[in-house]
Amino acid sequence: MTRTSAQDRRLDVLRAIVTQYVATREPVGSKAIAAGGLGVSSATIRNDMAVLEEAGLIYQPHTSAGRVPTDRGYRVFVDRLAQLKPMSGPERHALETFLSESVDIDDVVERSVRLLAQVTHQVALVQYPGARVRLLKHFEAIDLTPGRVLVVVITADGEVGERTLSLHAPLDDGQLHEAREHLRRHCDGATSATAQACVDAATTSARPDLVGTVAAIGAALTDVLTGQSESKIVVAGAANLARGALDFHDIAPVLDALEEQVVLMRLFAEADPGDDVHVSIGTENPHDGLAEAAVVTGTYRAGADEQGGCAHLGIVGPMRMDYARTMSSVRAVAAYLSRYLAQETNS
Repeated sequence: MTRTSAQDRRLDVLRAIVTQYVATREPVGSKAIAAGGLGVSSATIRNDMAVLEEAGLIYQPHTSAGRVPTDRGYRVFVDRLAQLKPMSGPERHALETFLSESVDIDDVVERSVRLLAQVTHQVALVQYPGARVRLLKHFEAIDLTPGRVLVVVITADGEVGERTLSLHAPLDDGQLHEAREHLRRHCDGATSATAQACVDAATTSARPDLVGTVAAIGAALTDVLTGQSESKIVVAGAANLARGALDFHDIAPVLDALEEQVVLMRLFAEADPGDDVHVSIGTENPHDGLAEAAVVTGTYRAGADEQGGCAHLGIVGPMRMDYARTMSSVRAVAAYLSRYLAQETNS
């Protein structure tokens, strides 16, 4: 369906508000937008701003102030208006050179997370690709959405692995609790050598209405313990977040969330592996501590073929961020990280 000229103009007004607010942190008024060259009067822009405000895309923080974007306004901007800004030739060369100097996987992960924090001026996160785990210490089965469960496995040496499951039918809290506790009783102290036998015993002895759920969660648990888990996450650039403290009513919940590996795993679990870049804004985030933050994640392949599996990287920052440049940077670092690991697999 073709947008009307009025719809196009209102989206242009929204783009101008987001762009100017990101650049200045000051509410944006109609005169400032008109000065940007939209080719319409301030009165027309004020009318368009009223429509955008009624739609919940912008709001007025003070009676005498201009407008600032809401969560929904940023979402519309990201989905329909943001144009990715590819890295320049020199930036791409510097990125490739910096990562090519890595000596091992630990070095490439450390370099990647520092580089991503530097180029985006946000907190950067990079998930390790496939560290092997052995002894089960604890696991959780967390309800994400109806029919989707996040299984988080913590090993005795402190590594964390996760798998996201799509169940055939939604569970109520009681059913998920019973399935989880039943598995815990059978899998306490399980190792990579005994995990499958423990899960088989749990599945055989489960209540008939829980057999499918126990089997699915148990399969995820076994997969993490016996295979290559997407384990620990490295974080860099916390000082960038502190410098942007004015963009948050309270920065403490954000910092607390970044210290929890399970929270970070859940952030990555929300991303669609098929998406080049995934953006979650404000209350879209699965943790209350990130309700004023934006999370931009990408996926990289941890090997030369499909057997290598995938891991994630991304950034956490305020909703007031340069989405186009941040999304491009996350995509570029993910691409170079995939290329590096593919070369290592083939060498």
